[in-house]
Amino acid sequence: MSDEFRRNLMGPEPTLLPAETEIYQHLALGNEALDLVAKNPTSSLLWAILAEEAWAEGRTIESYAYARVGYHRGLDSLRRNGWRGVGPIPWEHEPNQGFLRALYALGRAASAIGEAEEPERIEKFLNDSDPKAKAAIEAR
Repeated sequence: MSDEFRRNLMGPEPTLLPAETEIYQHLALGNEALDLVAKNPTSSLLWAILAEEAWAEGRTIESYAYARVGYHRGLDSLRRNGWRGVGPIPWEHEPNQGFLRALYALGRAASAIGEAEEPERIEKFLNDSDPKAKAAIEAR
């Protein structure tokens, strides 16, 4: 029996966030995350996109701030959907990806600004959520 199977069998059920269908549609039509986030401030996906865009442009502090908001909005959403602070948050479930991307972006930016413990805590949280998430995010 694999460790992953044993963990899933004995641990909490995976948390599956609801789809953000309207946001996906707007993004597919070319709408910018910055234009959408004011009307959808609870979307971790939009905050994660803003964090990634800021990072790509060398705006580390803005990336950190966007990722921090996405992370906290994601925690709120996870709790509303049954998460109790532990348990899998699978990357394969597309609606979870916004939170996981925000979490990754927060760790990256925290490391870049020299935070001591935050990057390690986030790395563990990301790995505990889904051991495949980091590689999937970095492969994007």
